[in-house]
Amino acid sequence: MRKYGLLATVLLAALVLFGVSAALLVFDARVNGADALRTGGFAAGSVVALYALWLNDRRRRVDEGRQQLEGARTDLDRERIADERFARAVELLGHEADQVRVGALHALAALARSSPGHTQTVLDVLCSYLRRPFAHPRYDGGEWERDERNAADRELQVRLTAQRLITDLLPPVEADSPAHDLDFTNATLEYFDLSGRRIGTLVARYARLFHDNNLSRCEVTGPVWMTRATVHAGGRFRCRDAVFRGRAQFAGVEFGGPVAFDRSVFHGVADFYGAALHSEVSFADCRFEDAAKFSDATCKDTDLDALLSTAAVRPAPQ
Repeated sequence: MRKYGLLATVLLAALVLFGVSAALLVFDARVNGADALRTGGFAAGSVVALYALWLNDRRRRVDEGRQQLEGARTDLDRERIADERFARAVELLGHEADQVRVGALHALAALARSSPGHTQTVLDVLCSYLRRPFAHPRYDGGEWERDERNAADRELQVRLTAQRLITDLLPPVEADSPAHDLDFTNATLEYFDLSGRRIGTLVARYARLFHDNNLSRCEVTGPVWMTRATVHAGGRFRCRDAVFRGRAQFAGVEFGGPVAFDRSVFHGVADFYGAALHSEVSFADCRFEDAAKFSDATCKDTDLDALLSTAAVRPAPQ
């Protein structure tokens, strides 16, 4: 095809050369043969130049198409490799050896960092791991054999690793990044620190929280569902300077230890219906921009109205 195009261009250039030269000699008596031939040569050269420009543009479009095809193929290969890594890591989460499970968790986190499109999926898997039934001597008491205790300690380290990786994958509040959802329904959590992170929807229905768990300085852009969650005796729940953009459902939560909501802002409905608050609970300078519901909430040895006296509370509609 290119051969025929070049031949046609040469023939057209020759025709233009002789045609322009002859036309100048016939119609303009002031032009001599050399000038006519020079002008015809310029015209013929323009034809060749136009062909060269067309050929160069065609080559450029072909190269762009090839690059797009190669880019699409590279993206497909990258997705295939990422899917294989994901499937392999999920499979290793069921391995008997705790160090292999820890490695699988880190592999999932690395995948989320290298392929941000997988972040929510990886977080879902990490949350599902924490939702697995788990018992430990310092949670449930009772008589434990040495092997059982050691196995529980090893599994606890795996779970703490999962918690740390979840925190690392969540964007900080000040970052311009999308928020991700977390589901800890029925999960067992200990020393979970999500402070300063942006979260989408936070679900922790019937979750069990031990020792010290921290949501201070968080921003939750979606609703919070902590219905019937339990902060076990002696455990602290810190939620200072947090911002809740949607509904915050703490109905029926049992706080068995100190609770701090100091300076937190609730933009949506804050529902503490039937919550059991610890005597060491603080809502100092807390702000409720929508209805705050504390009906049937109890607080041992402390007057609830006194606790809310320094908070800006909008009465719940009757």
